[in-house]
Amino acid sequence: MGAEFVQFSLTPMLIGVLAAVACALPGNFLILRRQALIGDAISHVVLPGIVVAFLVTGTVATMPMLIGAGGAALVAVVLIEAIRRLGRIEPGAAMGVVFTALFAGGVLLLEQSDTSRVHLDVDHALMGNLETLIWLRASGWDSVIDPVALSHLPPKLPRIAVVAALMAALTVIFWRPLKLATFDEGFARAIGLPVSAIGLALVIAAAVAAVAAFDAVGSIIVIAMFICPPATARLMTDRLATQVWLSLAIAALSAILGYVLAGYGPIWLGFDSAVSAAGMIATVSGVMLAIACLWGRARGRVAPVA
Repeated sequence: MGAEFVQFSLTPMLIGVLAAVACALPGNFLILRRQALIGDAISHVVLPGIVVAFLVTGTVATMPMLIGAGGAALVAVVLIEAIRRLGRIEPGAAMGVVFTALFAGGVLLLEQSDTSRVHLDVDHALMGNLETLIWLRASGWDSVIDPVALSHLPPKLPRIAVVAALMAALTVIFWRPLKLATFDEGFARAIGLPVSAIGLALVIAAAVAAVAAFDAVGSIIVIAMFICPPATARLMTDRLATQVWLSLAIAALSAILGYVLAGYGPIWLGFDSAVSAAGMIATVSGVMLAIACLWGRARGRVAPVA
């Protein structure tokens, strides 16, 4: 059982946990700045950029994907501003039109182009491909210290690990400016902090996390992890540091429980087939948020979190 777990389940679970953590870290500050839907928007905008980048370069390497996603984000900004000015409508409506149109265009490109050979199609874009990210060269727990076996890890694991580490490092390094700009923008400006640049950098960091997680776990998990774990933690405490740590624990627990329940839950209920790991992870995170809404500290029904 140990050998089978390492070979078939360890790497998908690690990728799910790291993707959830990478998205939850910037998600905490997006929640507090009342910009939670930016994570949703980014997930919609990056799809056509990623598809166009693949069609141009023929590869799903990290740099072309990031450039494509960044280009799509710039196009979205220009379109939002143009629609807002020409149509004289509020920014929220313009954003809704642009994000929906870009996502629909990305889905159409996927359907009309031959991208399935690199696991870039509508199903993988929405639900990811966690179940296929197995470690074929692993023979047991000894493989985690075997250089030869480690060289055959799914490439998405080191990629998302680097991004999760980057998100953690940036959060630690810029903790004080982020906290000041989030809770007291006027004071932050008064002491000379570049509040606008901090907000832009936060959105860029969220975009990097979204692009890195997108190929492995799909847009469903990306959207859920930007919002659900931070929002759940926010309902449990009023302390920022505690909220961040709680959100990371909730994100990791959602990924692990979701993956296990996706594989074994239907079997326990008497069914023969499994369900999507991405969908179940998002479902578990949503259930945790619902529980926090009903019994979290903000509802006044449990003791405060220290």
